[in-house]
Amino acid sequence: MSEAIDYNKLLTKGEFELRLRNIGETRYHNLHPFHKLLHGGKLNKGQVQAWALNRYYYQCSIPIKDSVVMSRMKDPELRRIWRKRIIDHDGESEDTGGIERWYKLTDGLGLDREYVKSTDGILSTTRFAVDAYVNFVKEKSLLESITSSLTELFAPGIHKERISGMLENYDFINDDIMAYFKKRLSQAPDDAKYVLDYALEHAKTRQEQEDVCNALTFKTQVLWSMLDALHFSYHDPGIIPPGAFKPKE
Repeated sequence: MSEAIDYNKLLTKGEFELRLRNIGETRYHNLHPFHKLLHGGKLNKGQVQAWALNRYYYQCSIPIKDSVVMSRMKDPELRRIWRKRIIDHDGESEDTGGIERWYKLTDGLGLDREYVKSTDGILSTTRFAVDAYVNFVKEKSLLESITSSLTELFAPGIHKERISGMLENYDFINDDIMAYFKKRLSQAPDDAKYVLDYALEHAKTRQEQEDVCNALTFKTQVLWSMLDALHFSYHDPGIIPPGAFKPKE
């Protein structure tokens, strides 16, 4: 049974940050079996293709999510800070930005770019999970919407593991197609620090602190459920649902 929450007792900033970091340490998707298979070189090329294809839906939805969050901000300075995230993903032109770097990955894996863009082959769970995230930032408080991005606190570690593990273990992976993750090594820490500082400053009641913790937990569940679907469909038991991408190998 979980411990009852005393809503009259505000956590100190140190206690609050510790709670948030504990959520990441126990719930972040670096702990997922499919993640360990991916980074450990235990998947074949078709399974890696399926991961990259499904993850694309998340990547291309992030600037949509951030646009929704920004549309709710009344403070121009906050909007100016937040719109950097959209530019990071969309770029200043069509040949720049995180989404374009993701195409380098899917191109390098041999996936047709127009097929990737169509999202026709993604798993239904991927679509439901990512769409739920976009809906979350529409419906919840601005504080919850902003702080659902706190998973960025834990992203640099998983990117480093992904870069080293995939380069070492797959002969079809090279430096060029890992460009997205290399760029995020410098982008994610700044984004994460801003959101963490925002949470510590703006969660002024115990209820708001719990709301932030729940927002982060929800985001970890989104990422975890995407890997659940990939594991079930492409690894064990390997039942690919109708209409989903079918690897050639």
